[in-house]
Amino acid sequence: MTTIDVPSLSLVVLVGASGSGKSTFAAAQFGPYETVSSDECRGIVSNDPNDQGATDAAFDLLHHVVGVRLSAGLLTVVDATNVQPHARRALVELARAHDVLPVAIVLDVPAGVCVERNEARADRDFGAHVVKRQHDQLRRSLRGLGREGFRTVHVLHGPDEIAAARIGRRPLRSDRSDEHGPFDVIGDVHGCRGELEALLDRLGYALVRDEAGRPVDAVHPDGRRVVLLGDLVDRGPDSVGVLRLAMGMVAAGHALAVPGNHEAKLVRALDGRAVQTSHGLAGTLEQLAAEPEGWRREVRDFCDGLVAHLVLDEGRLVVAHAGLKESFHNRASGRVRSFALYGDTTGESDEYGLPVRLPWADDYRGRAMVLYGHTPTPEAVWVNGTMCLDTGCVFGGKLSALRYPEKELVQVPAEREWYAPARPFLPTADPTADPTASPTNSATNGRDPGVLDLEDVLGARVVETSLLGRVTIAPENAAGALEVMSRFATDPRHLLYLPPTMSPCATAPDGDLLEHPAQAFAGYAADGVTAVVCEEKHMGSRAVVLVCRDARVAADRFALPAGSTGVVHTRTGRPFFSDERAEQLLATVRAAADRADLWTRLGQATAQTDLAAQIGDAAQTDDAAQAAPADWLLLDAELLPWSLKAGELLREQYAAVGAAARASTRAAVEALITARDRDLPVADLLARTTARAANADAFGAAYRRYVWPTDGLTGVHLAPFQVLAAGVGAGGATFETRDHLWHLDVADALVAADETGVLRTTRRLVVDVTDPASVAQGVDWWTSLTAAGGEGMVVKPLANLVRQGRRVVQPGVKVRGREYLRLIYGPDYTEPANLERLRSRGLGRKRSLAQREYALGLEALHRAVAGEPLWRVHQAVFAVLALESEPVDPRL
Repeated sequence: MTTIDVPSLSLVVLVGASGSGKSTFAAAQFGPYETVSSDECRGIVSNDPNDQGATDAAFDLLHHVVGVRLSAGLLTVVDATNVQPHARRALVELARAHDVLPVAIVLDVPAGVCVERNEARADRDFGAHVVKRQHDQLRRSLRGLGREGFRTVHVLHGPDEIAAARIGRRPLRSDRSDEHGPFDVIGDVHGCRGELEALLDRLGYALVRDEAGRPVDAVHPDGRRVVLLGDLVDRGPDSVGVLRLAMGMVAAGHALAVPGNHEAKLVRALDGRAVQTSHGLAGTLEQLAAEPEGWRREVRDFCDGLVAHLVLDEGRLVVAHAGLKESFHNRASGRVRSFALYGDTTGESDEYGLPVRLPWADDYRGRAMVLYGHTPTPEAVWVNGTMCLDTGCVFGGKLSALRYPEKELVQVPAEREWYAPARPFLPTADPTADPTASPTNSATNGRDPGVLDLEDVLGARVVETSLLGRVTIAPENAAGALEVMSRFATDPRHLLYLPPTMSPCATAPDGDLLEHPAQAFAGYAADGVTAVVCEEKHMGSRAVVLVCRDARVAADRFALPAGSTGVVHTRTGRPFFSDERAEQLLATVRAAADRADLWTRLGQATAQTDLAAQIGDAAQTDDAAQAAPADWLLLDAELLPWSLKAGELLREQYAAVGAAARASTRAAVEALITARDRDLPVADLLARTTARAANADAFGAAYRRYVWPTDGLTGVHLAPFQVLAAGVGAGGATFETRDHLWHLDVADALVAADETGVLRTTRRLVVDVTDPASVAQGVDWWTSLTAAGGEGMVVKPLANLVRQGRRVVQPGVKVRGREYLRLIYGPDYTEPANLERLRSRGLGRKRSLAQREYALGLEALHRAVAGEPLWRVHQAVFAVLALESEPVDPRL
């Protein structure tokens, strides 16, 4: 048996005369949709697979289908004779255009066998001379196939060898998706061995030295691995030492590496080809000349054997020396390698004689993080999910590494300027700056990171979240969200978060209640959550409040206009108030935060969150205690009264329905009483109508509880219950891993410090769902809240964000009171027949929607505090609003 290995993404071209068995071979060796047949294409365009007059149209179709499949990253097989050079040339060009490898499989069957097979087929009417001519063309082509551009050519001789052949698939050399890390990705070293050793030490690696004391390996106690981004050599003082260490780490499995343009040039020089020994190559060759010839050959083979880019961690991370745009990820061609080594160049030179490179990262929209080097920059910055880690160590800057997946930047300063740059290089101006501090994560050139593009949100979209993976947005939902965002929402620069929808608890199985705390407690117990917090559900409107510590922060961090220090918006992103009224509320919150010293507390919490991410410990530390105060905070809150936002809804819907119901039922009751008094048989109808009248009165009473007049902030209340995020400088933190009592404690501190009476506390009760006495106490608490006219409560895992394996536990479920639900289901929903219909409501879609919107909301916050570009933050925020258009059971 012969096994033919083909790349998992390639264009396989079958070559053979008619009757050689190509279609049979393809059907046996490839999937049913992988093969594109010229005969089938003839049939599609002419209804006759043997119509030679349709050949041109058929091959136009074939080439189009092949191109579509290759664009989608699918292995594709072409079943046609392909015995003529021009036919093969077109396919090779098609493969190159899509940056995939062309592979030829030749079925070399004797002409007599081919003729015999064709004569046995009733649908073949061309003569033997045609088959013989094809066979002659094939024989003439065999010697030159390798020169036509095919990466590999496999020739199978005769029917027996063809029957014994099997196709195997191998991943591309760039495909290291099964390598999950964690990684420490290091930028251009350029012979700076001392700095490389210092950086490895800071990253926690232990150096291994040979008998001469030279470092030949580095091992991390936690199994982390280094990824070297190329340009290991030239310009610096010890290229040989860097190569010895890098080669040892790669050989031992402690590092991966991609080549840089300097390694590519070094290989050409070691091969004896004519190259200019500029840009430090002369020094490297001089150092290598002092080494044994065998080791020089090892250096040459190591550098030549490196793959231009690597795709890691299931496609979440891509590394290449000069970066790589998304369409080149896991592709193989000369232009992919050129891009990975040299970047997107124009072919021109600048005033310093250096190549002009286009800022490809400004337009990058891929889901993979791309880490690269090549073009030195004073600071490592995030640009659309990419980061350049060449911070000019050899030019006197820093040697940088990014810890993956933590996204933590680790740097060491250069010992000195080892090489004068051709273009002026401006390292960090402040010599006392902490070289390990995270950089400002924003674009510094190219596309303005604050400019949005319709292409970022329109059409079918997939948003990658750290919590739930990929969340899909339907194009029709995106269109609806665009209408709201463009016409009504606040400025996207100030829109960091939209709250998720909330699922109700499971439906009570019987009785006169549709929702009951017992179902909420049982649901969390089934999810393995033992402690929950029950929070009073204020009957107001969900509000997100962004408060800046002062006007300077508002302008610098959020580009807020003069006079604005934050925003107060609804759960759909609309401003609640006029600017003047919003500023009054923001001033109230800010004054309370000042008096409670909340800025300091949140600054320390932000520092603790950073430390927890680094060392897995959120305990107070001296570093956290000395942290800078927060510059801004984002609160999740309820704004009261409900009529403040829903006044029009109350007047036109609830009040109108209530008034009509009361008027009609009262008149009907009076008429039926008169009829009863005349001994007419209306007793049952009177009882039903009297009940409906009572329901109408209860309906009016239900909404009136949430309506009262306001004037300015008089009568207005804000009940914060969660700190979504806080920012310090260019960074910040989110707090979803802090338990809800921490959040409520922060809210209580604000309420206690408020001197205006605007801020309101949120009552709460912790319940152990495994303790019947505690559960009973929770039920009693809810009963007392709803009996007093309250809406109900929200039950949340006390720990806040809870995962069960890969699943995320519902972040909260609402348990609403009997009377409040009249506003949702209508005055008569409590009638037994109506209750029974409502008990069949389906919760699955609502629960899924709640989890997806929750994941997107957290994703938006994470991107915002990481300083990612506005379009990245807005992409997740926009997706929350788009999901609101998904259909759910109207009974929820």
